Amino acid sequence: MIIDFGLAWNWEYDYDLATLLEEQCHLQGLSFLSITPDNIASITETIEKGALRLRVLWDRAVDTDSRFVALNEWARMNMVKRINPYELARHAWNKATMHLEFISVGVYTPYTIILDPYHIQPILREIDLSVLGNRFIIKPAHGGGGVGVILDATSLERVLAARQEHPDDYYLLQAAIEPVLLNGRQAWFRVIYSFNEIHFCWWNVQTHVYTPFSPADQGSLPMPLLNGIMAKIATLTGLDVFSSEIALTNDSNFVVVDYINDPLDLRLQSKAADGVPDQIVRAVTDTGITTVKRVLATEITGPNVENQESG
Repeated sequence: MIIDFGLAWNWEYDYDLATLLEEQCHLQGLSFLSITPDNIASITETIEKGALRLRVLWDRAVDTDSRFVALNEWARMNMVKRINPYELARHAWNKATMHLEFISVGVYTPYTIILDPYHIQPILREIDLSVLGNRFIIKPAHGGGGVGVILDATSLERVLAARQEHPDDYYLLQAAIEPVLLNGRQAWFRVIYSFNEIHFCWWNVQTHVYTPFSPADQGSLPMPLLNGIMAKIATLTGLDVFSSEIALTNDSNFVVVDYINDPLDLRLQSKAADGVPDQIVRAVTDTGITTVKRVLATEITGPNVENQESG
């Protein structure tokens, strides 16, 4: 049996995403398989026996459940199209690594001091915290959802205590970014990248509520520059679907404040106030289905047809 699109998920709030993808697959005449903790063992066994094959895999569970690792390894070894390949995603999850790589391609980031893990360097070297300002941010290099992040640090003692909470991880000490006000709003944006499509939203850092850009917003902001920042990040990471946070500062720089969010929270805003606007979630699923169809077209016509036509 060959399945066109497999979605692996283990977060209860991905139910709506799975439902949307399944519905759209059926409308497009594509087969869909929902892979969850309830069936991962049997599906992995069936795949390893050669009785089941996937054309495209989007795994949103492997970061928190090791039972999905074997599925990812099979997909990698068998050249299956993977959305956000696990090895690339793991690399992008490291904020310390991303900070350095963003700088290398000319993407502005907050002024940052990177500290070695506590277990490697329990006695902290002398550091000058004054360069970070009166208030700074402490965050472990790994993890999401704000876990372990301290937004209002003011002292070395806070740094020393924080490092011991995740002793095996690097830590970032970052200058707090103060965005300018645009039309009465803080110029802080949450940007969703999805298969070469880019969706810009205002981001309320207190409520975490998305507000999509209006046509007027797009006309008043340097969209080619903003699109270019996201394209650089996508090229650098190799990821298909993710989000980043960007702020406009008083010195007119667009600074990427939160580097990579993956797996991207795709709860519907109609179901959760801090979810993603429904039209953007549907756009993400649309582009995901388009990716599946492109894979199928390549299998039918052969990998060189597109190159021949473009030449």
